[in-house]
Parts: sequence; structure tokens; C-alpha cells
Amino acid sequence: MKPVIVIGSQQEIADTVSRIDGVVREAIVFVDEPVDASGTGMANGISGDIFAEMEPLTVRRSDADDSRDAIYERVDGE
Repeated sequence: MKPVIVIGSQQEIADTVSRIDGVVREAIVFVDEPVDASGTGMANGISGDIFAEMEPLTVRRSDADDSRDAIYERVDGE
């Protein structure tokens, strides 16, 4: 099986796929969801913040240092 990447408009992609020799068994399609009239969210009612649903599960510590340097440095007792 040989992977082929096809980029273009919906019609261009359909035309290209129809001209591919051999059997096309799978396709991965990336679809841009339309933005609502206000420009703040998606037309289907989903807000623009993809992390909003995870907010209740987020751990917050006021003294946490999550910078790259802090992650890779040893702390007292390590």
C-alpha cells in the first residue's frame, strides 16, 4: 500500500482520488467547522475554547512552577 497526500478544495480532492490507479481503501479527511456569525464559536454551539470542558478537572497549585527549567531541575530531597 502506498500513502498519497492530496491537498486542495473539496472538488479537487474528489477529482484526484477518483483518478488514483488501484483500490482506495481508506481516507482521512480534515474538515474545518464553520464559525458562527459572531465569530466567537462554532456554528454547532461548541465554544471556541477546546479546553473548557476539562477545566473542572484541572489541578491548581499557587506555588507550582511549571516552567521548563523547573521541570528538569532537581528539588530539595531528590
